Amino acid sequence: MSTLNLITQYTQTALSHLPEPAQDLLHHPTAQKAIGVLAALTLLRITNRFLSKRTLQNWTSNQPWIPARELILLTGGCSGIGKQVMEDLARTGVRVIILDINEPTFSLPANVTFYKANITSSADIAQVANTIRENHGDPTVLVNNAGIGHEGTILDEPEEKIRQTFEVNTLSHFLMVKEFLPAMVKANHGHVVTIASMASFVALGEIVDYCCSKASALAFHEGLRQELKYWYNAPNVRTSVVHPFWVRTPMIKMLTDHEAHLKQPIMTPQVVSDAICKQILTQTSGQVILPASQSVARLVRAMPTWMQEGVRTFASGALRRMRIAQQAEKEAQA
Repeated sequence: MSTLNLITQYTQTALSHLPEPAQDLLHHPTAQKAIGVLAALTLLRITNRFLSKRTLQNWTSNQPWIPARELILLTGGCSGIGKQVMEDLARTGVRVIILDINEPTFSLPANVTFYKANITSSADIAQVANTIRENHGDPTVLVNNAGIGHEGTILDEPEEKIRQTFEVNTLSHFLMVKEFLPAMVKANHGHVVTIASMASFVALGEIVDYCCSKASALAFHEGLRQELKYWYNAPNVRTSVVHPFWVRTPMIKMLTDHEAHLKQPIMTPQVVSDAICKQILTQTSGQVILPASQSVARLVRAMPTWMQEGVRTFASGALRRMRIAQQAEKEAQA
């Protein structure tokens, strides 16, 4: 008996156990068409997920994840999202190295090592890289997490802060990859994780430099994937980009202190860390939107112009209203 006949027989048997009204409804031509459409959409969704996943993995299979063989290098690991990622990864038994301009104010797990470094300086990175290789070997996972953000309009924000935003949020990704990617390419094994932002898709007023730097981080991730495949012949080096919305960290204290006026979701670092660690531990390439409910943001550029402007106006308006409320509170306290 063919597979189709088996499915038909099973379906008929299942239907015979339903109440007669339900059987009559399901035998109605309109209901059958609706069921057919739903089945086709479900199959299409499954096929789309399969093709996307395999394409992002370059149609190659992973080696088993062996913590003792891996070495994770994490920038900005002394606070915020980076600190949470460090703690979560350390609990899995893998070795972790954190680079930060600031010294840790907490005790490090036994399998975590800290090195102080300015990741916007190629000379500083090269110096600490030599130490890392001598003491630990070559990193197999690079998490470009360090980030910075300043508030201020284009006309008000000092040039120094604008330059710092791009150096930390974008330029450092190039410098870190130049130093640590060659070993991954040679072994055809590794993972580069880029921490971008929802600001990669939607530019807001008062944080324009931050939005630009995160859009650049997304472009960096996309270009890196192409070079790994077609220039470096290293299809097993995985690449992931993570786009968090607002995250409750010291960097957005100005927002969290007045979040009642912001009226937008703010996540904990744990939510972001869970997503990052999942990409690393499963050796999965991909683009992760956090929270997932905001995934539509990546479609903004495909929207009609009036809809794009509506999205940006809504998001910028929330920031502007919060700033007005903050100023009113200051004046009331004066």
